[in-house]
Amino acid sequence: MLLKHTTAKEIDRKALTINPAKTCQPIGAMYAAFGIHGCLPHSHGSQGCCSYHRSALTRHFKEPIVASTSSFSEGSSVFGGSANLVQSIETIFSVYEPEVIAVHTTCLSETIGDDLTQIVSKAAEEGKIPEGKQVIYCNTPSYVGSHITGYANQVAAMVKFFSTATLKKRNVVNLVAGWMEPSDMREIKRIASVMEARTLMFPDMTDVLDTPLTGKYEMYPKGGCTTEELKTTGDSKFTIGLGEYSTNTACVALDNKCKVKFEITDIPIGLKATDRFVTALSRHANVPVPESISAERGRLIDLIADNQKYLYGKRVALWGDPDTLIPLCEFLVSMDMRPVYVVSGTPGKPFEERLKVILKDIPEAKFKGGELADMFQMHQWIKQEGVDLLIGNTYGKYIARDEDLPFVRYGFPIADRPGHNFFPKTGYVGATNLAIQILNAFMDHMDRTSPDEKVEFQL
Repeated sequence: MLLKHTTAKEIDRKALTINPAKTCQPIGAMYAAFGIHGCLPHSHGSQGCCSYHRSALTRHFKEPIVASTSSFSEGSSVFGGSANLVQSIETIFSVYEPEVIAVHTTCLSETIGDDLTQIVSKAAEEGKIPEGKQVIYCNTPSYVGSHITGYANQVAAMVKFFSTATLKKRNVVNLVAGWMEPSDMREIKRIASVMEARTLMFPDMTDVLDTPLTGKYEMYPKGGCTTEELKTTGDSKFTIGLGEYSTNTACVALDNKCKVKFEITDIPIGLKATDRFVTALSRHANVPVPESISAERGRLIDLIADNQKYLYGKRVALWGDPDTLIPLCEFLVSMDMRPVYVVSGTPGKPFEERLKVILKDIPEAKFKGGELADMFQMHQWIKQEGVDLLIGNTYGKYIARDEDLPFVRYGFPIADRPGHNFFPKTGYVGATNLAIQILNAFMDHMDRTSPDEKVEFQL
């Protein structure tokens, strides 16, 4: 097996990361850009970088990921990519006709020190940007942070370049979406609609990366938040950010720029996180929680109660993004499961601070975030004392195979299973989907591994 070399003995590593639980900033920036209608993401760097980022997103979403690149050559790698970007902007608008070009940097352009503000200003002065079109940009050096950092930087750029405050305040609550599937965004918008709350979500990947097959290719699908909608976010009455790592920067920027107050809540994964989101939306939109939403909550609790014997005390190892892992761990604890090993490659203190509180009654729990947190250490922990379930992206399949463990795929990227971008994991309905997925993983493993004489028709 691929991972048979992994041992339980840990060796102190200060300069080596093995299979990090993250990917690089530009992928996050590219993904966020698809949340703007008619937007073409642009990678300011080499063709290879752009190709990697596009392929990573394509493998996950099974959708064509369209993006452009400055195509650095040896010369631009030495003398800078200003001329490449100015020419790219002119070519993109004349050939592909997007509403917005969203530029993000890469390792190469950051190391050179290209000044995007100066370059884009030069393009505008030379008439390369048509009237009514927009070029936005953000800095996303791959050698710091993670894809979540890049996502947050691109969302903050949306506020910087579009949000505008006027004298006409609107009775609308902004929903700043953290990194999640289009299906999760769709479910959150459904909840808001059922509650009759006036909301505006950005970025919004629904109907962009989950489009139906019609036989006609559209380079810019109908979905996404329009530029006109983005401009109105500065007149909204309040902002709710879904996920601290992904949305805090944008929420602070919108408050500073347009004086729109905000509240950061967790992405509504699981029972308690969804309770907090629904309560916050009800309070700030000044709408009641309808009986239909309460009924969805009740059905989730009924499912958990009916299957408590399969969930109680089960040890779980998880990895992925902090905005996902925090509410997910809380959900597992609320089902009397035990998240004992948790790893995220995204740096930041809130991750460990929140997990200390959530896992306070699980003394054996180990968790780690940042550059040195990786899947190799996760596997070493599992070798020391095993777990009953793995939850994370496709990179955990080798551990699951090596240890013969039930495995629930969740997060980014998922390259070896379909359906993750169709079935939501947010809200009470999404939590029900997730609980069913966990239960089925346990039961499939029980059927597969039990002796012949122990196979039961009904578990």
